[in-house]
Amino acid sequence: MQRCRETMERKNTAEMNQCKRKVRVCVATCNRADYSKLAPIMFGIKNNPEEFELEVVVLGSHLIDDYGNTFRMIEQDNFDIGSKLHTIVRGEDEAAMVESVGLALVKLPDVLQRLSPDILVIHGDRFDALALATAAALMNIRILHVEGGEVSGTIDDSIRHAITKLAHYHACCTRRAEQHLIAMCEDHSRILLAGCPSYDKLLSNNHRDDYMDIIRSWLGDKVQESDYIVALQHPVTTDIQNSIKIYGLMLDALISFNKKTLILFPNIDAGSKEMVRVMRKKGIEQHPNFKAVKHIPFDHFIQMVSHAGCMIGNSSCGVREAGAFGTPVINLGSRQTGRETGENVLHVRDADTQDKIYHALELQFGKRYPCSKIYGDGNAVPRILKFLRTIDLNEPLQKTFCFPSVKECFSQDIDHILETQSALAVDLGGTNLRVAIVGMRGKIVKKYTQPNPKTFEARMHLMLKMCADATRDAVSLNCRILGVGVSTGGRVNPQEGVVMHSTKLIQEWSSVDLRTPLSDALHLPVWVDNDGNCAALAEKKFGHGKGVENFVTVITGTGIGGGIIQNNELIHGTTFCAAELGHIMVSLEGPECSCGSRGCIEAYASGNALQREAKRLQDEDLLKVEGLNIKQAEPITAIHLINAARLGNNSADAVLNKASTALGMGIVNILHIVNPTLVILSGVLASYYHAPVQRIISERALQSAQNIKVLTSELEEPALLGAASMVLDYTTRRLL
Repeated sequence: MQRCRETMERKNTAEMNQCKRKVRVCVATCNRADYSKLAPIMFGIKNNPEEFELEVVVLGSHLIDDYGNTFRMIEQDNFDIGSKLHTIVRGEDEAAMVESVGLALVKLPDVLQRLSPDILVIHGDRFDALALATAAALMNIRILHVEGGEVSGTIDDSIRHAITKLAHYHACCTRRAEQHLIAMCEDHSRILLAGCPSYDKLLSNNHRDDYMDIIRSWLGDKVQESDYIVALQHPVTTDIQNSIKIYGLMLDALISFNKKTLILFPNIDAGSKEMVRVMRKKGIEQHPNFKAVKHIPFDHFIQMVSHAGCMIGNSSCGVREAGAFGTPVINLGSRQTGRETGENVLHVRDADTQDKIYHALELQFGKRYPCSKIYGDGNAVPRILKFLRTIDLNEPLQKTFCFPSVKECFSQDIDHILETQSALAVDLGGTNLRVAIVGMRGKIVKKYTQPNPKTFEARMHLMLKMCADATRDAVSLNCRILGVGVSTGGRVNPQEGVVMHSTKLIQEWSSVDLRTPLSDALHLPVWVDNDGNCAALAEKKFGHGKGVENFVTVITGTGIGGGIIQNNELIHGTTFCAAELGHIMVSLEGPECSCGSRGCIEAYASGNALQREAKRLQDEDLLKVEGLNIKQAEPITAIHLINAARLGNNSADAVLNKASTALGMGIVNILHIVNPTLVILSGVLASYYHAPVQRIISERALQSAQNIKVLTSELEEPALLGAASMVLDYTTRRLL
């Protein structure tokens, strides 16, 4: 029975293999450089005829006599060329490059339709390759792009990345290139980190026994190993005139350096014709030290670069393949400055003088560097073949992109792009009514202040007028107002934008709907919250609380207030009276508080409480101390009390010690209830209370809470910044 089962399984496997059709892979090559990368893949496909069927398309400069008719080396490698497309429009300028792309697009559809490949393999960043990718994508042919994600520093980058967006699969060479592809929103499952295919041949064939015969066949019998230079400079199509100038300076430096030099003609990009003119004007083709060639077989080129004393120019071979040999390289200009390189590459980005290039030759010539495998380990082709086998030809052809989360789009007009996103912040204080335009990073662009009127009608009228003035000014200040945030004393229902009841400092201010009149008048969204909560929000967005999940802000001003952030959320409570920190009771029989109770923190430690005690001491003639000058008509404030204590007044010091103890005990209670990471003291008295509060925590808190930090706020306008943060957080929130 076991043998029968095994026989049946073998039979089924054989039948499945017979049913599985070969994958038809078309490899398109445009020039000598990309063939060196594609040839190892082509050999790998050809060597697996039971799985793959290879088609070869040749186009571009392969078919031009001036560039060596390099299609012949493809035939010499025993590849059958299915189609030869003459796609180059001569002229070697920008217009000719565009016309060549157009000509290729005219000719490619017939070829691709006839060959009908399952997968088209394209290399790199050439304009010919862009035509191939465009045609294949429009004809619903799957594209495998080799060497995407790299950065070189020229127009090639734009072409390479455009091909990336058209391609369905990617075989990249380096880890950084892989990360670039992911950052470009390509599907990670369709990206293969393979290494450079040319390295498969480089690392296995760069130590031929006959390398000196090859070197001498190109440069003469007298040349010695490591005593010659390989030069290869291409035009930079985005800066043609400068690249021609650098080419001339390089030739002058090489003539002066007086070493045997193999110099290859530039590629067919715009500007190459002018570079060839420069070379001929300087007599390079007749110079005894130079051998100028249009093409050299890749096997020979490997040996020439591997054993050279130096390579100079701006070819990608210098910063990529030469690293595998440790050959010293001088890269001129900007063409390859974005690529990853080994320590063998010396960049001369601003190659503006012959002397600078000559000095670089002196520094590099004859050195040897460690082998660099940034671009491959010699096993790229097996990885690529394995990757090709995993491609499901039945899956949907339409590629998908992996976009990251982005900010919600508020507007799409030009004003939104140019203007600074801002909030209108309103602070309804007991003394002043303040309005400010606040930028995204917490910068107060402009602030308006007026005395807060006593009556409801006058207060509403002034607030609307100040806000309207600010919105008009915002246009000239290049600020786009996203909404209005209001900070006010008292208990607030932030869900409805209603002040339920306020402190005694703001009269006629209960059951007041602030959201509706402001929104109707300004046509903007409106957020309203308690001033203590706003101070906490300000710290969360702009202050010490940024990035902290759990913290408490305590305001020490005219009154005592604050806000609690728990798990990154502001705590409001069931009836919106959470974080009324000033009304935590620390004594059963303490002084009367403004809330009507006794023994609250606010009754001991607020600015009003300290002012009350200062007046009492003054009335009892106990505030005087040497160095403290109080004018007869001068109103007594909490500052007088603090100054008296600092000058040694025992009575003032006793009052402040009691106030500090009350505040510290209240904060200890907070620590034991919500266990925050951080306590932030805000307000005019914060700097005075900081040290005493930290001391009381260390003395009276549970051991697990004694090390909680107490910091003094560094925000100058916490109420305004907190009001602004409500607007900025909601209107620019991220999509989940």
